[in-house]
Amino acid sequence: MYKMEEKILQHFEQSSRLVHDCGKSSASVIMRMARELINCFERGGKLLLFGNGGSAAQAQHFAAELVNKLSAYRKALPAIALTTDSSVLTSIGNDINFSDIFSRHIEALGRNGDVAWGMSTSGNSFNLIKGFTTAHEIGMLTIAFSGSDGGIIAQLADLCLTVPSHSTAQVQEVHLCAGHVLCELIEEYFLVQAQQT
Repeated sequence: MYKMEEKILQHFEQSSRLVHDCGKSSASVIMRMARELINCFERGGKLLLFGNGGSAAQAQHFAAELVNKLSAYRKALPAIALTTDSSVLTSIGNDINFSDIFSRHIEALGRNGDVAWGMSTSGNSFNLIKGFTTAHEIGMLTIAFSGSDGGIIAQLADLCLTVPSHSTAQVQEVHLCAGHVLCELIEEYFLVQAQQT
């Protein structure tokens, strides 16, 4: 009989290996994402985050880290998770189509020079694809967290971190780690800036 302890250890070993390997292969793209977001915030722009399911929860999580703080008090940064307004989401889903929930939101809130950050474990969610397309039409920079082979959003995004796994849970675990590192880089920059003024 399969033992629970073996299952637990196997999951931790696979996840830690994937986190480590993705960190090594994606360090440069994470640094570029951090620089672009810092530049956006310095110019007075904002970040719009979005995703479905667990990725929606992570969008809210990272928005909270940026608006409030990750580990140290510093200036609040304008990050909005598009998944938090149930009235807007259900209105668009009901009146138009679920595939438009992010593109319509981005059309309303996005401006040239802002950044759109979409997260998808498959990279092929149609509402994210439409969101990225609308963001580009507005003149926004797009960054993506994806999984598997990156999917369509990896081709659409200006910058994409792709986790080479078909396991939704393990892709999200790497996304969480990468998102925390990204928020930490941004936070450290603004902490240093505050100390220099």
